Amino acid sequence: MRTIKYMFFLIIVSIIIVSCNKKSKTNTSMQHRKDVTAKDIIGNPEYLAISYGGYRHSDHGIEPTLEELKEDMKILAAMGIKVLRTYKVHKPHAANVLKAIHELKKEDPSFEMYVMLGIWMDCKNAWTELPPNHEEESERNKTEIETAVKLAQEYQDIVKVLAVGNEAMVKWATSYFVQPWVILKWVNYLQDFKKKGELSKDLWITSSDNFASWGGGDNEYHVEDLNKLIKAVDFISMHTYPMHDTHYNPQFWGVLDEEKELSDLEKIEKAMERSLEYSKAQYESVKQYMNSVGADKPIHIGETGWASYSNGHYGNDGSKATDEFKEALFYKLIRNWTNENKIACFYFEAFNEPWKDAANQGGSENHFGLFTVDGKAKYVLWDLVDNQTFDGLTRGGNSITKTYDGNKELLLKEVFVPAIKDSLAVSF
Repeated sequence: MRTIKYMFFLIIVSIIIVSCNKKSKTNTSMQHRKDVTAKDIIGNPEYLAISYGGYRHSDHGIEPTLEELKEDMKILAAMGIKVLRTYKVHKPHAANVLKAIHELKKEDPSFEMYVMLGIWMDCKNAWTELPPNHEEESERNKTEIETAVKLAQEYQDIVKVLAVGNEAMVKWATSYFVQPWVILKWVNYLQDFKKKGELSKDLWITSSDNFASWGGGDNEYHVEDLNKLIKAVDFISMHTYPMHDTHYNPQFWGVLDEEKELSDLEKIEKAMERSLEYSKAQYESVKQYMNSVGADKPIHIGETGWASYSNGHYGNDGSKATDEFKEALFYKLIRNWTNENKIACFYFEAFNEPWKDAANQGGSENHFGLFTVDGKAKYVLWDLVDNQTFDGLTRGGNSITKTYDGNKELLLKEVFVPAIKDSLAVSF
């Protein structure tokens, strides 16, 4: 009887110890997440970043459901993504992403995901029948800012960065671009909120824009308001897209005459290595301009990517840039470089979004995802499928499988070599 009582006592003690350990781990995990700041995660290779839109239909008016967003969060978390970038708050998407993450954290205290919350900026008359007025801003900008502030306050444990505008200053965005003073105005507004204690002092404020808009391009961008903006943000979030420049500015794109004897895959690998060097040169051009105005801020990649298909400028009837093989090479090259140099890279993008070019489903904008809409992992992620990273996870009821049924020979039949050139401006 005494032995039975002693064994019962040991069982009770063991249960109490296990329970306390679990509670301790949960509290530690929750405390860790509460203390995580933008400074801890932006540029930290352990916190991989990605640009995210959960839209699954060609009709942009069909919002992803909360369950669909949670599906996506689990898929991204499985592949090591811990920081998302969203683009606007005037649609329910961003708020629902935050809600999805919040619920997943309640369900699983170890779940960890943070957000760079995008705030869309427009000029006056943007997206209307009236001609856009690039010297004035849209009345909607104020509402967009106010909504973002509320979300940052409500989800302080998740929102770690606010980004004012997406390619909002670049001149080729003719439908909506604004002058730098607009972005500066709202960046200063948010920085003042931090000083007043209405936003966390650890929240970082930036704008996410083309490298040229940050001073790395033509002199027309080199204005005093840009210089003030560079000094006002907590870091520079710049975009670089060598894929687009395989058509528009192909100084780096092609196969050198001395590379003719290489195998086709080796020729492609050389071309993709030059694509990375092209992006690195744009990064350095922004850094040089920033230093020239007396600023010293971190510079991170707010957006870069490579489409896997195009029936236009970048496809096999154009620059021969887009296929899953080249996409995989660029992804791995840019990730390796940014991770080694502690540069955040919000890679564009997680999943294909068919609304981007709804009228032309073969358009490159619909094919930047690492996954297809129905959850197939493109070539870049085939090794993760092999490693059972996505076992038990689904998208739209579909298990995560490989494109081309995992047949690399089929994939390579659609991979074309860029044109041979006598010389390239490889020095950048």
